[in-house]
Amino acid sequence: MEKSGNESQSSETNFLSGKSLKVFVAGHRGLVGSAVLRRLISLGFTNLLTRSHSELDLTRQSEVESFFFEERPRYVIICAAKVGGIYANSTFPVDFITANLQIQTNVIDAAYRCGSVIKLLFLGSSCIYPKFAPQPIPESALLSAPLEPTNEWYAIAKIAGIKMCQAYRIQYSWDAISAMPTNLYGPNDNFHPENSHVLPALIRRFHEAKANGAEKVVVWGTGSPLREFLHVDDLADAILFLMDRYSGAEHVNVGSGKEVTIKELAELVAEVVGLKGELVWDSTKPDGTPRKLMDSSKLATMGWAPRVPLKEGLAETYRWYLENVVNKQ
Repeated sequence: MEKSGNESQSSETNFLSGKSLKVFVAGHRGLVGSAVLRRLISLGFTNLLTRSHSELDLTRQSEVESFFFEERPRYVIICAAKVGGIYANSTFPVDFITANLQIQTNVIDAAYRCGSVIKLLFLGSSCIYPKFAPQPIPESALLSAPLEPTNEWYAIAKIAGIKMCQAYRIQYSWDAISAMPTNLYGPNDNFHPENSHVLPALIRRFHEAKANGAEKVVVWGTGSPLREFLHVDDLADAILFLMDRYSGAEHVNVGSGKEVTIKELAELVAEVVGLKGELVWDSTKPDGTPRKLMDSSKLATMGWAPRVPLKEGLAETYRWYLENVVNKQ
C-alpha cells in the first residue's frame, strides 16, 4: 500500500482549532493515553478515535495498516507503549525492546503512508538520556554517553522512535514530533506489585503495610537518587500544547522542574497514605540513575508550565487507587 499524499494540510495545521477532525489516541487506556483523552474531551474534541488492545494489536503490522487505511485519522498521538520499572526491565528485556519497536514502527509508518495524517506526536521517556547526563538534562544530551543499564532495552526503543520521526521529517517533510516526559504519576497508573514504577509501587506497598499494621517497611536502594515527577494531567496538557504550537525536528522535554530524593518521596507518600511504620532502606538493591532532572526550558519559553503540585497530585492518585484498585479487589 503506497502513500496517497497528505490531504489539505495547509488549511488544517492548527490542532486546537480543528476539534471536529479525527484524532487517534494510541494507548488510550493507559496512564498517559487516558489523560490525553480526558483533556481532548474537556476541550470539546468531537471525533476521537480509540481502540483497545483486543480490538487492535499495535504490534501486528497488518492490523495497524488496515486500521489506518480504513479510518484515515488526521492527527495521531502515540501514547501506547510497554512500560515498567527496574525489576520488569531487568527481567523481561526482550519484551521491552521488541514490543516498543513494533508498536512505534507500525504506527508511525502506517500513519504516514495512509496519506491522511497531518501531524503525529511520539511520546518517549526521560530514560533515553545517558546515566550520567548533565543536570538538568537538555535535549542535546541524547546519545552523548552510555545509558542506564537497568532500562536500556526500553530506552533504545524510544530513541529509535525519536529518530524515526526525524527521518520521516527529513525524507518526506512530514510533521512528526516527539515529546520526552519525566517520571509520571496519576490516575490509571500501573500498581502491579512487580512491574510498576517507583511512585505507584510505593503507594501500593505503603497502603498494604498500613492495612496489615506493619511496624517496618523495606524500600529498595539508599533513598538518595534525585527524581522529578510530573502529574499525567500536566503532561496531557503539554502534549496538546505541542500538537498546536510545535513543529520542530528536535524532541521536547516535558518536566515539572522540581526534584525530590526517593527518600523524601517515600516519606511524602507515607504521609499521604497514613503509614505509621518505619521505613527501612535496603542498600543492597539497585538505585538506578543517581539524578534525573529534565531541562524543560525549551517548552517553558514556548509559554507552557505545569500546574499540579506534587503533594496534591499524590493525594489525588491515592484516592484513585483506593477507589479503582483496592475497592475492586
